Amino acid sequence: MKEIQHLTPKQIVAELDKYIIGQNDAKRNVAIALRNRIRRMMVKSDLQKDIVPNNILMIGSTGVGKTEIARRLAKIAYAPFTKVEASKFTEVGYVGRDVESMVRDLVEQSIHLVKETKNEEVKEKAHILVEDIILDILIPPVKAAGFTRSNSSNSADFNVENASEAELNEKTRERFREKLQNGELEDRKIEINVKQSPPVGIGMIGNGMMDDASMAGLQDMISGMMPKKTKRRKLTIAEARKVLMEEETSKLVDFDEVKEEAIHLAENNGIIFIDEIDKIASKSGKGGGGPDVSREGVQRDLLPIVEGSAVNTKYGVVNTDHILFIAAGAFHVSKPSDLIPELQGRFPIRVELNSLTEEDFYRILKEPKNALTKQYIALFEAEEVYLEYTDEAIADIARIAFKINEEVENIGARRLQTVMSHLLNDFLFDVPDTIQANSKIMITKEMVEERLSKLVTNRDLSQYIL
Repeated sequence: MKEIQHLTPKQIVAELDKYIIGQNDAKRNVAIALRNRIRRMMVKSDLQKDIVPNNILMIGSTGVGKTEIARRLAKIAYAPFTKVEASKFTEVGYVGRDVESMVRDLVEQSIHLVKETKNEEVKEKAHILVEDIILDILIPPVKAAGFTRSNSSNSADFNVENASEAELNEKTRERFREKLQNGELEDRKIEINVKQSPPVGIGMIGNGMMDDASMAGLQDMISGMMPKKTKRRKLTIAEARKVLMEEETSKLVDFDEVKEEAIHLAENNGIIFIDEIDKIASKSGKGGGGPDVSREGVQRDLLPIVEGSAVNTKYGVVNTDHILFIAAGAFHVSKPSDLIPELQGRFPIRVELNSLTEEDFYRILKEPKNALTKQYIALFEAEEVYLEYTDEAIADIARIAFKINEEVENIGARRLQTVMSHLLNDFLFDVPDTIQANSKIMITKEMVEERLSKLVTNRDLSQYIL
């Protein structure tokens, strides 16, 4: 696993700053939460088991960076991360619909992370094995003949002849190995056996009362009982190498070890992000009944998961005591105090995220490593067209996006995607037909005002606005 022990809270915030503008209070709190995890693992006494994470409740309107902060934190910590919408558990016909599914999703992410790491460890060995398999198909090895005791006068001649043939075969194989390594045979076609997993379709069992974990377990059991079929396929060496690499790495990796590590990783490093938690808060002053009952039911189902409980997954039992839960919501209609007191108590750290200013929009377009302006530059460069912006143009894009948010609906930084798309779609349509390779496009303030003026002046913005 990647080492994160040396990450200090300041370093964590510095990493988040590369992608998220502003929201310093939220960054500080998640950085402390992550560092506390590292500190807990360093505690040698029995207290280690009793130190539980301080779950965080983020309050802020859409598009201010709540999800991005949680997702980037997980990447920094090399931690399994899953995002769920709390509102999905209040769908018609369900009350608290299988809230344990969020833990099962987290374990799936953890399995994926551990498998990636294990595959990387055996990659070199698997590469050699795959190379040998491809060579065996191209140049089948000569089978060594048995040295039989015989009085026949030509038996010695036979062995010498066979040895010469084997030597010649080995030299040919080495020549082809060099060609393989140099990529000279990538387009050559070979036939290989490809394993096929039998499709397993299970209908509604027990009047649809089977939960997700039981269904997944039953599917695994049935697919394990079904005979594995192989299919002969003709592929290029480049394609065959990918298929064979997957097969050989899976043979080299011990999946039981993967499961154990993945469960440990999910239990100690996992982050579950519960979005739209305000949608399951019952509004103050309302009597119990109707949808409020469903909302409170979901909260009560979430409570044991957040408090700490054992959840059955198809890979084993997962304890949620040390999973970090980050909840988020706009809380425009309801308030955090509308959540049931027990659930409020499980999110002791509350952080209010600020609405984005025009200056924030300008910085979002310029500073982050994955800034939208840089993404569009990369898209055009893929077609060998070079896009540039003047500083005044970027400032004007920020001003227009901010103004539309104020006048229509505040959707935060997502508004920039609408504005940038409207600004550049005509160019994207014309490449490469009208705008040829090696062309240069300069986005100026005048161009921004000309192309986006309708977005600001036209009050009926339905065709442009999300």
